[in-house]
Amino acid sequence: MTSAPRDLPLRGAVDLSTLNRPAPAAGAPAAAPGALVIDVTEASFETEVVNRSMQVPVVIDFWADWCGPCKQLSPVLEKLASEGGGRWVLAKIDVDAQPRLSQAFQIQSIPSVMAVIGGQPVPLFQGAVSEQQARQVIDEVLRVAAANGVSGTVEAAEPTEPAPDESGVDPRYADAEAALDRGDLEAALAAFRVVLEHAPADPIALAGVARCELLLRVRGVDEAAARARAAGAPDDVDAALVVADLDLADGRVDEAIGGLVDLVRRSAGDDRERARLHLVELFAVLDPQDPRLAAGRRALANALF
Repeated sequence: MTSAPRDLPLRGAVDLSTLNRPAPAAGAPAAAPGALVIDVTEASFETEVVNRSMQVPVVIDFWADWCGPCKQLSPVLEKLASEGGGRWVLAKIDVDAQPRLSQAFQIQSIPSVMAVIGGQPVPLFQGAVSEQQARQVIDEVLRVAAANGVSGTVEAAEPTEPAPDESGVDPRYADAEAALDRGDLEAALAAFRVVLEHAPADPIALAGVARCELLLRVRGVDEAAARARAAGAPDDVDAALVVADLDLADGRVDEAIGGLVDLVRRSAGDDRERARLHLVELFAVLDPQDPRLAAGRRALANALF
């Protein structure tokens, strides 16, 4: 059986509707003033740590008022967080006020420092360390996070956003929206890239670029031929990347992620790195609140480490 050359609709299996109305998802962490250093409670843990760790690594400082070494370490971590440019967030947990959180992380002594990357806890160190040592640890956290596709930024203060026009479209994305409405993927991609020139971390524009690039890659692909090629040569990286694109564009998210995770697990060298980088690109297509994104990042981390 053969299939006709593929030409995906813009608003098909990959939902592009979020590009039109960039309202944050319910429960999504807000980039509030002072958001680079936050006090976390049991009630806010999921939002401020787990959800936020899908965008940037979250470093947790377990401390208490009576702890002398904590008073030496905490200012160091806060300084590094402020200097970090929003690439990571420091979450402070008072073990006396939040005993169940310290129990969940099996904290035996303080200060203790953990990281959460893509929803996964990573032990870092215990006790007070020098600023240089702490900086080296944070650099390694950022490296591991980037390898797993967690490389966003948060704002230290809320930006002033333009008001939507009468149609309800944010003017920052008006050109991209108009291009999408007329089916012009190339123009939409160019418009989103213009937004990124002024705001490199804009989440809507980043998602728009990733989704437009995906749809451009699969446009005109003969799906039956592509899948047959991949089935006949399971270790053909080029064929696997095309099938992953087709799966994601069709809404087969688990298949797209699972296929590339398997390829990462069984390959090595340049092939492995190509598969990893392509999967990270596909992660950018998904909604940050999609549970399949967190599961995919965990699967990639397990395959790599």
